[in-house]
Amino acid sequence: MNRDTLAATMSLVGRVLLVAIFLPEALAKIRGYDSVVAYMEEFDVPGALLPLAIAVEIAAPVLVIVGWQTRWAALALAGFAVLTATFFHADFADTNQQHHFWKNLAIAGGFIVLAANGAGAWSLDAWLRRHRQA
Repeated sequence: MNRDTLAATMSLVGRVLLVAIFLPEALAKIRGYDSVVAYMEEFDVPGALLPLAIAVEIAAPVLVIVGWQTRWAALALAGFAVLTATFFHADFADTNQQHHFWKNLAIAGGFIVLAANGAGAWSLDAWLRRHRQA
């Protein structure tokens, strides 16, 4: 495997792993919709925002996986991770919540790197760029 193929493969695998947590979380929110609304409202977050959260957790990961509008999708997920950390995991007296806070910030950092560098060679973004130049 040459260096370019290895880099493209690693970029694709990295994108898939980076978003792997979001699709199952979106499905869990759909299955437990009413309890998720109640949980959000315990933290003074309007339950009316749940459809938006679910949409972000489904659409943005799909965009990142296929590599289309990757930079924007990555920035949206970075913001989502930071907001989730801030609103739901900022109880530093609880070690578990503190762990989730820092995990979310680490995930946000990964998305910021993805936004800065793009999706890589095996992405729709790269394919469209190549075909626009042809």
